[in-house]
Amino acid sequence: MEFNDNKAIYLQIADLLMDDILSGRLAEEERTPSVRDCAALYEVNVNTVVRSFEWLTRHEMIYQRRGMGFFVSEGARGRIMDYRRGEFFDVELPRLFGMMGKLGVTIDEVVDLYARQSGKNSSTTNKQ
Repeated sequence: MEFNDNKAIYLQIADLLMDDILSGRLAEEERTPSVRDCAALYEVNVNTVVRSFEWLTRHEMIYQRRGMGFFVSEGARGRIMDYRRGEFFDVELPRLFGMMGKLGVTIDEVVDLYARQSGKNSSTTNKQ
């Protein structure tokens, strides 16, 4: 598996597991793949996956049942959505706004493009 150099691998693995929860591939109270299975799947050291699972546990997205493995926490999907929204507003949007400033892209251009991409009428979007 290829990982992005701009983010720690253990966080990228946590992102992949969060994606599985958001998509419904892993449901609340369902057992996650084991640490060893994830290490084999992502072709990383077991300790890297342990760090991912520790991070997810700290953020109450998964929990451990001794001797049974890790399970998706109740309410994990909502916590992941909150985390991802925060990341979007705190990291992605400032990066996007910086790039828009450098390129001279206006917010109106972005709104119009978004409206076209999402199938909405931009004149209706601007009136709201």
